[in-house]
Amino acid sequence: MIARLLADTRLSPEAEDRVDDTARLLIDGIRARIGGIGGVEDFLREYGLSTREGLALMVLAEALLRVPDAATADRLIEDKLGVADWSEHEGHGDTWLVSASTWALGLSTRFVHPGETPEGIIAGLVKRLGLPAVRTATRRAMRVLGHQFVLGETIRDALSRARSASSRGLRYSYDMLGEGARTQADADGYFASYANAIDAIGKTAGNRPLPDRPGISVKLSALHPRYEAVKRERVMRELVPSLIELARKAKGFDLNLTVDAEEADRLELSLDVFAAALADPSLAGWDGFGLAVQAYQKRAPRVIDWLREAAEHHDRRLMVRLVKGAYWDTEVKRAQERGLDGFPVFTRKPATDLCYMACASRLLAARPRLYPQIATHNALTVAGVLEMAGGADGYEFQRLHGMGEALYETLARHVPQAACRIYAPVGGHRDLLAYLVRRLLENGANSSFVSVVGDKSVPVERLLVRPAAYLGPDEPARHPAIPLPVDLYRPRRANSRGLEFGHRAALAALVKGVDATAVPVADARPVAGGKALQGTARPVVSPVDGKTVVGTVHEAAPDTADAAVEAAAKGFAAWSRVVPEERARILERIADAYEDKQDDLMALLAAEGGRTLVDGLAEVREAIDFCRYYGAETRRVFVEKVMPGPTGEENRYRHRGRGVFVCISPWNFPLAIFTGQIVAALAAGNAVVAKPAEQTPLVGAFAVRLMHEAGIPGEALQIVPGDGAVGARLVGHRRVAGVAFTGSTETGGKINRALAAKDGPIVPLIAETGGINSMIVDATALPEQVADDVVMSAFRSAGQRCSALRLLLVQEDVADKVIDMICGAARELTLGDPADPATDIGPVIDAEARDRLAAHVARMETEQTVRFSGATPDGPLAGGTWFAPHVVELESAADLTEEIFGPVLHVVRWKARDLDAVIDRIGATGYGLTLGVHSRIDAVHRKVADRLPVGNVYVNRNIIGAVVGTQPFGGSGLSGTGPKAGGPDYLARFAQEQVVSINTAAAGGNASLIAISDDRG
Repeated sequence: MIARLLADTRLSPEAEDRVDDTARLLIDGIRARIGGIGGVEDFLREYGLSTREGLALMVLAEALLRVPDAATADRLIEDKLGVADWSEHEGHGDTWLVSASTWALGLSTRFVHPGETPEGIIAGLVKRLGLPAVRTATRRAMRVLGHQFVLGETIRDALSRARSASSRGLRYSYDMLGEGARTQADADGYFASYANAIDAIGKTAGNRPLPDRPGISVKLSALHPRYEAVKRERVMRELVPSLIELARKAKGFDLNLTVDAEEADRLELSLDVFAAALADPSLAGWDGFGLAVQAYQKRAPRVIDWLREAAEHHDRRLMVRLVKGAYWDTEVKRAQERGLDGFPVFTRKPATDLCYMACASRLLAARPRLYPQIATHNALTVAGVLEMAGGADGYEFQRLHGMGEALYETLARHVPQAACRIYAPVGGHRDLLAYLVRRLLENGANSSFVSVVGDKSVPVERLLVRPAAYLGPDEPARHPAIPLPVDLYRPRRANSRGLEFGHRAALAALVKGVDATAVPVADARPVAGGKALQGTARPVVSPVDGKTVVGTVHEAAPDTADAAVEAAAKGFAAWSRVVPEERARILERIADAYEDKQDDLMALLAAEGGRTLVDGLAEVREAIDFCRYYGAETRRVFVEKVMPGPTGEENRYRHRGRGVFVCISPWNFPLAIFTGQIVAALAAGNAVVAKPAEQTPLVGAFAVRLMHEAGIPGEALQIVPGDGAVGARLVGHRRVAGVAFTGSTETGGKINRALAAKDGPIVPLIAETGGINSMIVDATALPEQVADDVVMSAFRSAGQRCSALRLLLVQEDVADKVIDMICGAARELTLGDPADPATDIGPVIDAEARDRLAAHVARMETEQTVRFSGATPDGPLAGGTWFAPHVVELESAADLTEEIFGPVLHVVRWKARDLDAVIDRIGATGYGLTLGVHSRIDAVHRKVADRLPVGNVYVNRNIIGAVVGTQPFGGSGLSGTGPKAGGPDYLARFAQEQVVSINTAAAGGNASLIAISDDRG
């Protein structure tokens, strides 16, 4: 691909010389500007994201102005300003914005005395000025920042401020701030905002023709609460008419309306929506419709070709804004988490820069069908475009409000006919977060032109180096420090393969494979010593419709359970002597078999367990990761070591299996946890008797069959389907050397007592149970991020995860907004056939679970306040075991006394002064599996993590959405230390030498509450 891009951008030597001359002229003009390059660029250089001060300022700018209560605002100010060294910036900035920002924060050197700490400075300020004065000064500083990034808080303010620039010939494209809608009310509000803005812009637009007229940018994610690839039919039915209506309104004023670009997984959907609107007859004859194209996406050149063909087909001219792109870190992280074949974006900046110029060349060649809008702050890019275009006709440049002023002032002096449009955000300061972060990531990289052009110590010649110079034969096109998704955990193991649900061909192939799959196991039988045993047959009925018979299970009798343990005891001797390397290879073959049978496994998970395709794929991947992780650990752990000792003495250290392990797995992860328990025990040299959950025996039987086919001897692995009585019989057998159990706390306690009562060697129990998992949200948290995490954690998998969110504690100052947004987002969830990719939630596992949930909600309706009740499917699926999401507001956290295992979220309000009491109430529940914290205040995170003995603490801690996980007995798939975030690392505890591991992992981007890897576990 790089070779094609190089060919598209190749110029003659004479043309290259002209580009250099023009670029030098522009750079000299930028550097000669009195008062600095421009407010935002100077600010980015002084307070970049690589500095503590820059991060602190961004958090304050994002959060402070929307914090409603003084106490939380004061804590936020103290937390962020106390970690920074503002005196280092005093005098460094030679423009008013940098100086004003430092001064307004009240931390200039006039307040700093030798030996003082940042904390002391804050304390001294508070003592001299008082908290209200410091709070006021800081808020004012944040408004100074906001004024630089935002043209106006309302469209009328923005139009008024833009009037003088418009009179000088500058064009504007207005961007109404606000991110993706979470609720239909959000979408309606954004639509009204766009419509009102178009009216206001149109009435003041004057009489000049397109393209010399103002425009507006529209985010499709703002117009629909479920703008996702898997919701394509709904999006086309509901969103397209809204876009057409806005486009008609823009056409009425002959304005430019541009559909903004968003994440890569939405690209194909965005083109579908754009194409459907473009084809509407009411828009014929209008040349103002446009689309933004991100050059860091590898598909960008093909998108431009597609746009040219669409314009020709409809006999129209389309306006195309070319940008670099602003979701790069998110795209890389998502691709790695999702196990994709590669990245949708380039991983080296020179490759993106090269693609940008290649796309610009294609756009210019497609004139007049396409009207190129070249968005750049790079003088070399401007010079290159002028050369490729052969002048300044038939296209325009674009810059961001507050940036690129010096560049385009210089350009206007030397090429006055060159048109420039300002991309200007409009909105309140509370909507500034995502825009600020994207602009910083897009323009604030330390290798970018913007960051170095103002540094006069950097030679001009360095700024003239072409992208091709970094992409020669000896330079890789892909960044060597960024591993491909499959290589994320190399050299120890391969990552499991996933797929991009936003890639239509891949999704269609998955759906076809799942639909075409007959249930791979017609029945599940007890198998011991490689032989099928007898059992009592009963049909396995799907919870999806309550009538489809998925297969038959033959449940074991007590004497069958005894036979399985005896067979395992005989097989233990041989299996425990298989060399670790061979055991590891067999586990890796199991992983390969799972990947090969992915569609079969997902079809069975949907039919028997009610798992959606998203959850089914995640579970298959997690099971594969367990196999490969424990295969790698087998090679590492079970190497015999010679220990140091006195001369003449030899001490050897080695692990050996304990004997027969009973593995009892749950129905909510019938493949992943079932597999994880078994392969960990096998890796340690133990023989296994596995009892799958009585609700999901077919998944377990199929998994065991694949394990046997991969090379696990029949004598080393037995399967015994049955109910709780069978499990009790297995646990009580005299030859059992250990038990691994995942399930309810009540059952775990019974197993513990049964093992303790046995005579003979002490039998270890590895138990993973559930609990009342909580999340603390304070007033600094972003409601949209909270809603995303809460809805995913509380309702995904129908709330049937041991780690699902049960209790949400929200600061009362923001509770109404947060709760309303969560309820609105829950209303948009789809319950239905789990084999349909558009389904969000499948059924609960059985009638017993459904009835227990119904009884709880009925009691809540009389004792508490039910804020939201969802609807269940009707028609052919009505007979399934359905229970819709519910949101219940409690008067006190003490009112929730037990785990409610299903899609029921309980919400409690708390006062800002009562954080300590909130922490105490959570600790008093006696549960400690997972905990979430949404706060921009680091001191809050530290206090919660220190005070609560919780196994997994997930913290949404700053504007980049970092997550920190502290995971006893577990690892994080993202950090490469274990198969999943917070997952059970059974291996060390299956071996005779037991090891406790504590791992800490962190990740950027908007990570999930329950797992850093957002689609697993």
